[in-house]
Amino acid sequence: MKCKIVPVGRRRDGGTRYWCLAHHANATAKYGVAAHMCVAANDVPIGPEETLDLDFEKYPGGIALWGSVPAVYDTTYQSVDRGIHVHARCIKNGFKEIDRTYRKLRIPLPGDLFSDGWVEVDEIDAINYMVSSVFGFKTISVNCTYCGFPHLDRDWFSVHTHRRHQCHGCGRQFSDSVSGIGNPLSDVGQLLGSKPKAKIRALKSVSFRQCDYPGGIQIWGSNPAIVWTSDEPEEVGIHIHAFSSHEQAMPIVDDTYLKVTIDGIKLNANQVRTYMAQSSMPHLDGRVVDLVCPSCGESHFDHAEMAYTPHIDHECHSCKTLFRSHTQIKKTIGNPFVAVRRKLATKGLNPLREDKLGLRPETI
Repeated sequence: MKCKIVPVGRRRDGGTRYWCLAHHANATAKYGVAAHMCVAANDVPIGPEETLDLDFEKYPGGIALWGSVPAVYDTTYQSVDRGIHVHARCIKNGFKEIDRTYRKLRIPLPGDLFSDGWVEVDEIDAINYMVSSVFGFKTISVNCTYCGFPHLDRDWFSVHTHRRHQCHGCGRQFSDSVSGIGNPLSDVGQLLGSKPKAKIRALKSVSFRQCDYPGGIQIWGSNPAIVWTSDEPEEVGIHIHAFSSHEQAMPIVDDTYLKVTIDGIKLNANQVRTYMAQSSMPHLDGRVVDLVCPSCGESHFDHAEMAYTPHIDHECHSCKTLFRSHTQIKKTIGNPFVAVRRKLATKGLNPLREDKLGLRPETI
């Protein structure tokens, strides 16, 4: 698709901002001139094989949708997870007819006797919904006051409430009536009959060695479902896939656990979940590090706002000592899972993968 670049206003330095209406992306080059193509011109389009038309009426046993990102620890040769992960059952607690990740969903939405509509779930919407949810933010429906385009707050904006937004449809800036975080999926659950999600901590524990699974293992943190139609509660914990061989398409271990010990190394579910969200925010790339208090030797885990805000001074939660990171990057975020991940990799049979989402940063 050819770019359609138009001027959409002034930058803070007085230059002109340009936007591509075809790809819904920035098209401003250096010094405030129009670029030859927008930043999204070479993005790989979503193909038909990566799109699912999902009819909820065909799966009365329950449907669940999650924002899906690459595993935080992956020693397999499986394809990269990215998009919307779908579970669909015809029978309650029965076999999952669908257990796969798609980049886009199209869901028929019954209208009146004369018309039917469709709800679309896009991978970028789902990923940013996951990030907002993990850090405890509820999203709202926001539409551009100029063109009506549904607004998505990404990256930095997915964890900071605000009123002024830049529309991805027309590129113009607009103000909403309330301060919040916009995501087109905020109302999807209600539209599709999603039930209030009761959450319980996973009941099971697991301990194993990586050498028992030559095909490799994958680790994710659990995150709140976008849609959950089952009466069963949603489990919170650490999700594990384990493969007996590289050729195996489906894992022989596929479950969520409260406690996970791998090669004698215990995992912390909150650290895993937080690292998963942090790794999905491009403006934090390289800033999430392993920090150890120089006074008491305690591993430092940044909580709450500090978990998504790079900062210079860190206060030890154990002895209250103030200290700084010794990395080249001054502003950092501490997460002990960075070190746990490295330690696990020394005991793995296969190389540790470093898959990236490849999302573009969006910050103030």
